Formats: sequence, structure tokens, C-alpha cells
Amino acid sequence: RYFDQFKEFKNMNNMNKNYTFKTFCWRTIAIHMIAYLIAAVIAQLTFNYKSLFESETLRLIMRPWDSSLVALGPALQCINGFFMALILYRIRSLILNEKNSWINLFLIIAGFSIFAPQAPAPGTFEGWIYTKLPIFEHLIGLPECLLYSFLFSFGLYKWYRYPKKYWNIISIISITIICIISTLGFLASIGIIKS
Repeated sequence: RYFDQFKEFKNMNNMNKNYTFKTFCWRTIAIHMIAYLIAAVIAQLTFNYKSLFESETLRLIMRPWDSSLVALGPALQCINGFFMALILYRIRSLILNEKNSWINLFLIIAGFSIFAPQAPAPGTFEGWIYTKLPIFEHLIGLPECLLYSFLFSFGLYKWYRYPKKYWNIISIISITIICIISTLGFLASIGIIKS
């Protein structure tokens, strides 16, 4: 029992050292990019987004699957991750300090993504109200949104609770691979390299 309390105290001390914005920003960007890619790949394999993007209604608002910006999308997620870090840094104690506080972050990310977006995007409550998309096209994106919210929230929380060097190594390798593949996809989509 005392050992567990000491271990918890040691973890809290490590967390306080890692609360610099630079560290928080890096971790947020890395976890966001990795969670985004994992959720997107699983959703694509499960729901065949390529054909869904070509549906009669979604092709009016979604870029084609082979668009250069779609190919560059995973690398551009570093921008989203940076802005997420800017926003979440102010509430970092709420989302990182308490036991299982990843649930707070999950509810914030999923809640604002689905129920309180600032635009009527597909897969959101606002989108359901204000767009003419069939309900199926709103519901198809929910598993991806929930999976992403879980992976991001749980990953960021665990990285702070158990800060180890391997987290940085894995994230550097993952981000490098994501950026290289995304850039190659972009170059192939604009015809510089053959796919």
C-alpha cells in the first residue's frame, strides 16, 4: 500500500515536470496524428470511405479519395494537433492529473465533435438537423469519431501517467512514417511520382 502511494507520488512529480507547453504540444500533436491515422485506416477498411465519398450526396461536399489534399491530410494533422494543444493546455490538470481523467478528455473531444460543432458537418448533431444527408451518412462517421476520441484521450493520459523514453521513440518513428507516406501520396496524386 505504501509502495503504491509512493509510486503514485513519483508519477505525479514526473507529470509536473512534463507540463511545459513544449512537451505538452509535442505529445498532443504526436498522439493526435497517430490516433487520427489509426481511426481513419480502421474506418476506411470497415466502411470503404472511397466509395462512400463518391456517393451522390457526399461527393458534393467531400474531395475525391485521390485528391492531393486528401493524400496530404494525415501530415497536415500536425496543424490541428498544435491548435488542440493550445486549447487543451489551459485545462491540462483536468484531463491529466486525476485517476482515469482521460474520460474527461474523451467526453470533451467526442462531445464537441459530435454534439456541439461550430458547423453542420456530416456525422454531427448539427449536420443531422441542417443538412439533407441521409441519416446513414451521418451515422457512418460516428465509430471513427468515437475511436479517435478514445485513442487520443487514453494515449495522451497514459503518456503523462507513465512517461517513458519509448513513447518518444515510437511517436517520432510513427510521425516520420505518417509524413513520408502522406507526402508520397501527395506527390503521386499531382503526378510527380508514379503510384
